Amino acid sequence: MFQYDSTHGKFKGTVKAENRKLVINGKSISIFKWGDAGAEYVVESTGVFTTMEKAGVHLKGGAKRVIILPLLQMPPIFWRSLTHQAQKVAHHWLYAITASQKTIDGPSGKLWRDGQGTAKNIIPPSTDAAKAVDKVIPALNGKLTGMAFHVLTPNVLVMDLTCRLEKAAKYNDIKKVVKPASESPLKGILDYTEDQAVSCDFNSDTHSSTFNAGAGIALNDHFVKLISWYDNEFGYSNKVCGPYGPHGPPRSKSPLDHQPQQEEERPSAAGESLPQIDPPTH
Repeated sequence: MFQYDSTHGKFKGTVKAENRKLVINGKSISIFKWGDAGAEYVVESTGVFTTMEKAGVHLKGGAKRVIILPLLQMPPIFWRSLTHQAQKVAHHWLYAITASQKTIDGPSGKLWRDGQGTAKNIIPPSTDAAKAVDKVIPALNGKLTGMAFHVLTPNVLVMDLTCRLEKAAKYNDIKKVVKPASESPLKGILDYTEDQAVSCDFNSDTHSSTFNAGAGIALNDHFVKLISWYDNEFGYSNKVCGPYGPHGPPRSKSPLDHQPQQEEERPSAAGESLPQIDPPTH
């Protein structure tokens, strides 16, 4: 599945399994027992081992530390800047379909409607994203709520952030704050566009969030709706590799990108070399 990705396209390098290892562009990566691989960090993003107790199985497997991420996939880019001005914040997501959804109607372990077929329905799923943001930014506790809808697209999410502001602000003034932030200090994390963009325009985008200035509206100086896009697969994966990888902060190129790079390597935590790969060009 690394080589043939329905959303991001075919990987241009070589991929094979050999001697219980994944070999990408000739570089071997241990993927089984953490202890045998010498893994120090395990990033838990499966959505299965989401509690301290469950994630402990990684430690038993030989990992030294486990980073649990599923509830923190939603990047709180705008919430930070609005923390001290917003009286109330509501965010609404349009999600791409996910692997746990049904192609046709079937049983669901959670809500009944989660079992409805994705091809014919817009489905409002349960989400704990607002609770996760409260943990990351305690100042927003009691100010933030949200809901989501699954729609029939393979990738990319759009967020509608609705804010009631304590301090009056023109929409253009908000744009003037967000744009410089996207250039510094949030360069590579937050992006900014005034284009009439659609979801496919952000496929394989490495940013955590792209503020679509031309899509937002303001009812008045105290009530605004801000629109942001992000690739919930690619952008998220790149940021996981950024802060927790051996090279620190997020970079413009990632080992998860779907193009091979010219002969450049970086060491893994196990002392092996992982391939360095350029972003996709499609």
